[in-house]
Amino acid sequence: MAETTSAATTLEELDALAARLAEVEQYLHLDEKRERIAALEAESAAPGFWDDAERARAHMAELSSMRDDVEGVERARTALSDARAALELAGEMGDDPEAGDLVAEAATTAAELTRAIDQMELSSWFTGEFDHGDAILTIKPGQGGLEAQDWTFMLFKMYMKYCERRGWKVTVNDCPAAEVIGIDRATITVEGKDAFGMLRAEAGVHRLVRISPTDAKKRRQTTFAGVEVIPVLPDDIDIEVAPDDIRVDVYHASGPGGQGVNTTDSAVRVTHLPTGIVVTCQNERSQIQNKAACMQILKARLYELELERREETLDEIRGPKTEIGFGNQIRSYVLYPYQMVKDLRTGVETGNVESVLEEGDLDPFIIGYHRWATGNAE
Repeated sequence: MAETTSAATTLEELDALAARLAEVEQYLHLDEKRERIAALEAESAAPGFWDDAERARAHMAELSSMRDDVEGVERARTALSDARAALELAGEMGDDPEAGDLVAEAATTAAELTRAIDQMELSSWFTGEFDHGDAILTIKPGQGGLEAQDWTFMLFKMYMKYCERRGWKVTVNDCPAAEVIGIDRATITVEGKDAFGMLRAEAGVHRLVRISPTDAKKRRQTTFAGVEVIPVLPDDIDIEVAPDDIRVDVYHASGPGGQGVNTTDSAVRVTHLPTGIVVTCQNERSQIQNKAACMQILKARLYELELERREETLDEIRGPKTEIGFGNQIRSYVLYPYQMVKDLRTGVETGNVESVLEEGDLDPFIIGYHRWATGNAE
């Protein structure tokens, strides 16, 4: 009887998962994606496709993303069918001991399906023009003096770990060491499926409370850092920058902790004179590569600025501009007198601070934000 109850409960779970999967399929427009996949595959097989390497790379990235969506749903359908068949067979087997194994197998499959559908639902909520593309994330120190520079470095390491967990490719464009502790700022480009959609949940002010490591009296210190997230613009959006509108400076590159990246003047600073926007990059070995990276970031910021002029707000792209200090934080990280990370928008919290800061376990906060922002909070 216990097995029958367990099987019945699991069948209800499978029915619920099937309904969620059907909704996801509608949101993802799979039939349209299959047609797009066929067209992209035909183009990639054409002679001369790889003559323009950059365009070909973008083409193949789109194709890979489309295939991931379609194959993910198809794998979920197969798993759902297998789990249902296992339960039906277990019901026919009656008191056979192997029936319990089939029920346990179906329960395991249901748990895996739940995680997979959670992720697909999240992706289906990303309806912004750039949500499924790459992102440029910048961290800057706010109120808190030297402590803010150290906090900026801690956040930098946290996001590097998070990107690693999700299998995203990260390019560190700029991360100069501060004179005493931490870093002056950090800018990274993140390449991966839904990178911008996911990371835009992080845009805003992040607050740290801890015992100051630089205070001899071991007093509690509150420190702030700001996170900006903007999309990497696709190739079909062309932002023109007149050569006379920019000033390019070169200097020695350096990294966190003060180590030299190389011994030549390869780091590049690009200043957009009409707006005052300054972009720096020192990751690459040559001035040419660093300048190209700077121009990519500059164009993304100019595009963002144009949106601001048209709409008088950046809420849809990076959240409202606020002072990086008291009263404006989106999330608090408390290390003393107790340990807790809490998102002030959604209420999502954890006492396992180490998993967040040291291991980059941000999914509960990011997924929680998107559930809240789309009205899908449980």
